[in-house]
Amino acid sequence: MSGPMPLEPGGAEQDTLALRLADQRTLTLHLPDQHTLALVRPGEAVRREAVDRLAADLADRIAPAVHAYEVAALLESEGLTGEVIRERYGHRDLFSLAEALYTRIPRRFPEPPLPADPWRPDHARCALRGALFALPGLAYALAGRLLPSAGVVTALVTAGLVSWAWNQALGHRAYLRMAAGRREAGRTLLKGAPLGAAAAVAAGVPLAGSGTAALVVAVQSGYLAAAGVLLVLGRERLLLAALAPVTAGAATLPWWEPGTALRAGLPLLSLLGALAAAGWALRTVLAEPPVPDAARPRLLQSLPYGLFGLAAGSLVFLMGRQFPWAVIVLTVSMGPAEWLLYRYRGLSVAALRATATPAGFRLRSAAVLTGCLLVYAGPLVPVALLVDADPTTLALLAAALWVSLLLQAFGTAWPPAALCLAAAAGAAAGVLSGPASGAATVLALCCGAAALCLTALAVRTLGRPAAHA
Repeated sequence: MSGPMPLEPGGAEQDTLALRLADQRTLTLHLPDQHTLALVRPGEAVRREAVDRLAADLADRIAPAVHAYEVAALLESEGLTGEVIRERYGHRDLFSLAEALYTRIPRRFPEPPLPADPWRPDHARCALRGALFALPGLAYALAGRLLPSAGVVTALVTAGLVSWAWNQALGHRAYLRMAAGRREAGRTLLKGAPLGAAAAVAAGVPLAGSGTAALVVAVQSGYLAAAGVLLVLGRERLLLAALAPVTAGAATLPWWEPGTALRAGLPLLSLLGALAAAGWALRTVLAEPPVPDAARPRLLQSLPYGLFGLAAGSLVFLMGRQFPWAVIVLTVSMGPAEWLLYRYRGLSVAALRATATPAGFRLRSAAVLTGCLLVYAGPLVPVALLVDADPTTLALLAAALWVSLLLQAFGTAWPPAALCLAAAAGAAAGVLSGPASGAATVLALCCGAAALCLTALAVRTLGRPAAHA
């Protein structure tokens, strides 16, 4: 430091102060195969890893995007600022990072979540309704020995057929009116139920032959009218409570003789309970406010439902002449039949959602229909063998009735009514006029023909997607 430092060319100062420009040899590494491995700027690998982590975190939300702008909106909603994007992820702006993420994540479009089944059946309610269809038969077990032998069966069957037909038509009309309001449906039932009971009594009493038989006809007709009101209004539990006396009395028959007074009084008590429950239910719905300008459906709309009730009752009666226990089996099966109607509609909606072509839906719809028929009619075969009934006849009759109810549920009413009426007329002609040995065969043929035609109609009608819209 005592004097100036000599700066001569080629001197030692060249090793300390001379500035040299970097050439290619200082920043590149030549591999033997003449490929060059470029040195990466410090921090670039860290930024790529950060982008990879971000892509992994948001993969499920980026995959359904159809444009990088959607990814940009997602990043903005995550609170990423321009400064963070530049420093942490090494991109110039939000859209550059969004484009990179959109390119990295493959497109995936997940199926939307399945909606709730609108036709999910109420299992307990269907089971209860099946029991309610069968429990009134216990009244005949209680009071049967008190009835006169002459004319009572004919009178009860005639009155029962009239009640079945009337209640089917009345129930349909009440459901139509319920679309306007429960009060309107209640008014329909209030007017129609007494008329139906009166018509049944008028049809059965002339055939009764005695005052006792006429009283039984009146009791049966009154109960069926009250039960129809309660079932339409959804008051199954009230009807079950009304049937408690008959149920309790019949349950004691294997171990105890109740006597004449209880045998006659318990059915009358159940009748009074059903009438009181129906009156209370009607009073409740009639107290609701009226709907102004409610449309009144035409009476002709309910006619095919009444004719179907007449045909179904006739077929069941003809079955009962040959196999009495089969009638009880068929009656109890109405609960599972109603449950399967709901299941068919739910499965059909699922099939409609799973298919993309009309032909594919028709195949799925036919498969659903076949499955429901097998589930309903299949268990009746071993049960028929247990009660010494013809399993073929019972299964075919059950199939015809179930498909008819299914078509009616979709608004197709006249074809089932006509086919069942034709089957009932043919079976009645063969059973009542022919030899007793061939009655079961005639009934099976008529029911089988009706079931086949109804099934073909159902496949054609319900195989269209528009029927399930």
